[in-house]
Amino acid sequence: MVLREYLWVSLGGICGACSRYFLSRFTAKILGTGLPWGTLFINISGSFILGLFLIYTTERAFVDPRWRLLIAIGFCGAYTTFSSYAFESIVYFQQGNWALFAGNILANNLLCLGAILGGAALARAL
Repeated sequence: MVLREYLWVSLGGICGACSRYFLSRFTAKILGTGLPWGTLFINISGSFILGLFLIYTTERAFVDPRWRLLIAIGFCGAYTTFSSYAFESIVYFQQGNWALFAGNILANNLLCLGAILGGAALARAL
């Protein structure tokens, strides 16, 4: 039984990691690399997906627990890029680029918290 749980997490993780890689490259191509726009977009959309999924599946439609393994732990765990965000922020700090350091922290934190609220609100409205 435990092996099946790891398979669900792994399947979600594969999808999340591939989505992250694709969107990071796509965003860099479209918006450039002056600010880590891909990381920001992925953190916001991942926060939205997690808020939507967890609220919807706990308050609106109770689903098989394997969906939580697949989406919340597997997909969102591999898709969101908090570690990248932290590293990129520290690089700005070490370079003395205070505006990008502060902007990256504020944008990621405020927009991701807002995305969680947005996803939760949408889930409750469905």
